[in-house]
Amino acid sequence: MAATSSESRNRSNPVHSFNKILKSSKSRSTGVEDSLKKLRGLILVEGIPAGADPTLRPRIWKLLLGINECSASTFLQYVERGPCDVREKIRNDTFRTLATDRGFKERVREDMLVRLLDAFVWKNHDRQERNQLAFTYVQGMNVLAAPFLYTMPSELEAFFCFSKFIEESCPLYVQPTLEGVHRGLKLLDRCLKIVDRELYDHLRSKNLSAEIYAFPSVLTLCACTPPLDQVLQLWDFLLAFGVHLSILCVIAQLLLMRDEVMKSASPMKLLRNFPPLEALPVIGIAVTLVRDLPQDLYDELVKHPYEVYQ
Repeated sequence: MAATSSESRNRSNPVHSFNKILKSSKSRSTGVEDSLKKLRGLILVEGIPAGADPTLRPRIWKLLLGINECSASTFLQYVERGPCDVREKIRNDTFRTLATDRGFKERVREDMLVRLLDAFVWKNHDRQERNQLAFTYVQGMNVLAAPFLYTMPSELEAFFCFSKFIEESCPLYVQPTLEGVHRGLKLLDRCLKIVDRELYDHLRSKNLSAEIYAFPSVLTLCACTPPLDQVLQLWDFLLAFGVHLSILCVIAQLLLMRDEVMKSASPMKLLRNFPPLEALPVIGIAVTLVRDLPQDLYDELVKHPYEVYQ
């Protein structure tokens, strides 16, 4: 009877469920794709439990990103080169990264951010000639690096996760022109016009487009809105289902403050700083909004962070 009771508790324990999927991802019979499908479903339904197992989120993020190995010698080669050619630009941003979050500041020192970003620039300096897209340091990259340094057990793992994420999930967001960001802002306006025409018209009547009020949120995939624990929960969702959904997550935040915005004669005063992030309601609304979008618009949304227009 005791064993049965223990098994029952394990089945109802989200940590156990996640660990079971992570273990099965290494099995030849199950395969990674099947494990990823189950993992995404569990993230959506349960969410990654906070605090119960500090190794859980790092392992899940690495599986979602397809990170199997992290070469210490490769990372150290980049670090040993020292400051990259845009170090001054990096330092102008790193000192203010999530500056109001005490937990982040206690865990992630500025020199860690600088080192990771320097190494990223060196890594892509070596491979620019082989790539259609060039990568260097651009505005907002410091905030995109922050969740990886906070979450991962080591700078090494944070570097490889961040690099893979930038280069494959949202490469157009970090081009010198911030092409993906500007595409995302235009898509935000188009999506909002469909899902809430009244709110869209009210903002436009005040000459407020997404370019004006949503730039920081789109640029950082919502990571600029505290608290950090909610950002991490939202990023679990984005890493599982795609960074394109961050556009719908920004709209979800607008909808959660809709009444105040609609009553305001000067909505920008409210939109300058979004209310504290609440990941679960935002995710719930974002998932619902997907169903409201025409297929061709949703296809554009999916591709906008990475597809280069010819």
